[in-house]
Amino acid sequence: VQLVESGGGLVQAGGSLKLSCAASGSTFSINAMGWYRGQQRELVAAITSDGDITNYADSVKGRFTISLDRAKNTMYLQMNGLKPEDTAVYYCAYAEPHGYVYWGQGTQVTVSS
Repeated sequence: VQLVESGGGLVQAGGSLKLSCAASGSTFSINAMGWYRGQQRELVAAITSDGDITNYADSVKGRFTISLDRAKNTMYLQMNGLKPEDTAVYYCAYAEPHGYVYWGQGTQVTVSS
């Protein structure tokens, strides 16, 4: 599985960005996906492969929305109400049930105050 993120950039506080994570290769064994940020790979949001269950870090609840377009094999993170503390490199990840995780290369999000 190969993952490519896009959509990062520079935005003013209060603004919005939408990140995309395009997957290629064999994704049939993937059961969960997520967005992480920073060197510590803090979990931002996660979603099951059927899109039924989502989970968010408390710091982004009500501002960020994770979604899937299975026809396009793409995962999204809509980020509204951005704050300077949201500044980080954002990574997407796809996980298999036995624990193996595929990572994207990351996309920089910078929020100016």
